[in-house]
Amino acid sequence: MPRSLDADNGAIIGRISARRHGMPIALSKIADLVISQPTAPVELTITELAEQAGSSPASVTRFCRSLGFDGYPQFRVAIATELGRGSTEQAWHTDIGAEFAPTDAPEKILRTLLSAHVRGLETTAEGIDLDAVSHAARAITTSRHVDIYGLGGSAGIADEFQRRLHRIGISSHAWSDVHDGLASAVLQDGESVAIGVSSTGQTEETVQMLDQAGAAGAFTIAITHDDESWIAEVAEVSITTAAPVGYLRPDDMSVKHAQLFVIDLLYLFIAQQMFDSAGTRLAATAMAVSAHRRPRRSDARANTAREVGA
Repeated sequence: MPRSLDADNGAIIGRISARRHGMPIALSKIADLVISQPTAPVELTITELAEQAGSSPASVTRFCRSLGFDGYPQFRVAIATELGRGSTEQAWHTDIGAEFAPTDAPEKILRTLLSAHVRGLETTAEGIDLDAVSHAARAITTSRHVDIYGLGGSAGIADEFQRRLHRIGISSHAWSDVHDGLASAVLQDGESVAIGVSSTGQTEETVQMLDQAGAAGAFTIAITHDDESWIAEVAEVSITTAAPVGYLRPDDMSVKHAQLFVIDLLYLFIAQQMFDSAGTRLAATAMAVSAHRRPRRSDARANTAREVGA
């Protein structure tokens, strides 16, 4: 359980205590939680902290900024430093979790990790809104252009989806730089689709790009594990993936697998709606790179044998 800390024992906790009565209700709830349980920000994700405080992740971000921090990650680091939680064992427990130990056998790590990945995919499949996916697929299929925004680990998901759309003939671009992304977003219109990929839904730059594209007239889609997050609030359609389990953080691969599962499903829905043209383009692009693929060794040996026999 998080331990209590007197406000005088920590500069940050003292600052929160001093400002608590002037905060809006949503932020004061977060302040009360952090004052009574100072280790909570270190031990909980932004979503978990919001739930315990009876608030929202967006309010947690505003709370952190009201204290002078750029966001929740910076606030967590400052709290951890102040509470002296920098030891190796404490860092392991906070960032990896109690389910894994440095002395665990490889077989145990494998089983625990596999369970987390499978559970993430199953949870995503069970909770996904197929009407939302179908709506998004129709919008993408009929669009003039698709912008996809994602930073950090989500940038790889954005890039992968852009490549798939490009292969079936949909004009698209993935942006991981906020300046380039905002410059593109402002040029979108009512015939465009904009997609924001953010596991937590709280990545400010991704939200900014998606919000700008929406303001320019684009149909907006969010892919996130929190349907009450900041990015979900600015999107017209939100497709939800499984949240990371207790001992995994939002950038862990099980979360990325859930996101890949969603874009794979969305891609298949789109390909169905443009079956003839998609099939033609897939065949053409496969043929274009076929000369750069080496034959299987068994095929190469068979060809060599035929040549010798001839």
